[in-house]
Amino acid sequence: MESEFMFTSESVTEGHPDKMCDQISDAVVGHFLRQDPDARVVAECAVSTGVVFLSVKFRADAAVSVGDVARDVIKRVGYGDDGFSAKNCAVMTSLNELPSLSRRTSVRAAPVDLDALVVEDQATLFGFACDHTATLMPMPIALAHALARQLDAARRKELPYLSPDGKTQVGIEFVGRRPHRIHSVTILASQRQQGTPSPQVLERDLRDVVLAAAFADGLEPDGRTRIAINPDGPIVGGGPAFHAGLTGRKTAVDTYGEFARHSGAALSGKDLGRIDRVGAYAARYAARNVVTAGLAELCEVQLSYSVGLAGPVTIQVETYGTARIPEGEISRRVKHVFDFRLGAIIEQLGLRGLVTREGGIFRNLAVYGHFGRTDLALPWEVSDKAELLV
Repeated sequence: MESEFMFTSESVTEGHPDKMCDQISDAVVGHFLRQDPDARVVAECAVSTGVVFLSVKFRADAAVSVGDVARDVIKRVGYGDDGFSAKNCAVMTSLNELPSLSRRTSVRAAPVDLDALVVEDQATLFGFACDHTATLMPMPIALAHALARQLDAARRKELPYLSPDGKTQVGIEFVGRRPHRIHSVTILASQRQQGTPSPQVLERDLRDVVLAAAFADGLEPDGRTRIAINPDGPIVGGGPAFHAGLTGRKTAVDTYGEFARHSGAALSGKDLGRIDRVGAYAARYAARNVVTAGLAELCEVQLSYSVGLAGPVTIQVETYGTARIPEGEISRRVKHVFDFRLGAIIEQLGLRGLVTREGGIFRNLAVYGHFGRTDLALPWEVSDKAELLV
């Protein structure tokens, strides 16, 4: 990596079709898990003009009206009768209870032998942390999420003429491999009606209400920052009537904004038995603790799993030349402190309680990223193992 470069990351609002699909999928999984923590569920969603399609494969002691769950999410996101409606859209479902999704071992309570709970999919997962921000996330994606969150907040309060669909992008100039200044900010904001407001009023409002609040803390745009708001012209309506959506298509938004590697597998729409979800949380947990312990400025933890085994076949640590002690020693300490077996991850992070508590947590994770969240009490976003690594 060069010492001076520019890097961009994007985020999307909760009404972006891909993100709406993630929220619907996770809401379905959450409803199953709140009734049955042992449930094995894979929920995938697609949306287009006037249509929602849900494929749910499950084995659970639960009754879930997945169509009602989908409509509730669409309504909460904010789609009314303009273009795409929770009331009028067609919800098509494919529900399959498959014996092949058997419960090899219960996740309701810790098994006596944690080696008995084995993974059912091969996967290579990555967790990342860096000291560029207070949340130990790369600055481009952290600021892109802040913009997207503020765009949603403005739509619900000060700027009701906005529709739920939007996208943000932030470019950061790095000097000495550290964030130096904001190079560019791009906002794509859709509006409910043609000509309301005018492009000039929209840009003024977004600068005053969204930009000012999103960059209130930390690095701010300067006089040379390129700010582009709907550079290709007004976007009317947006949402599924404008472009289709699919679960799992925003993995970079969900993880590290492509500043660091991610597995490419969807995080949303999967239960606690899916290692490609919970393993990604465990890898982030370990990487965060390495950086908090002061062992490195940047840390990536790689976990590789094979079908039929409880733990990873490979654990690798990469610090990109920022380690303060030999990298091999960091890897040894990570392996000693953290247990990356599937059952141990569920136990260590308290994931059963996370998904069964009132309101659940999965749907909230499906927008603004699964990592670096300060608005949710996430067990993988703590640094309680840092002292053990020193």
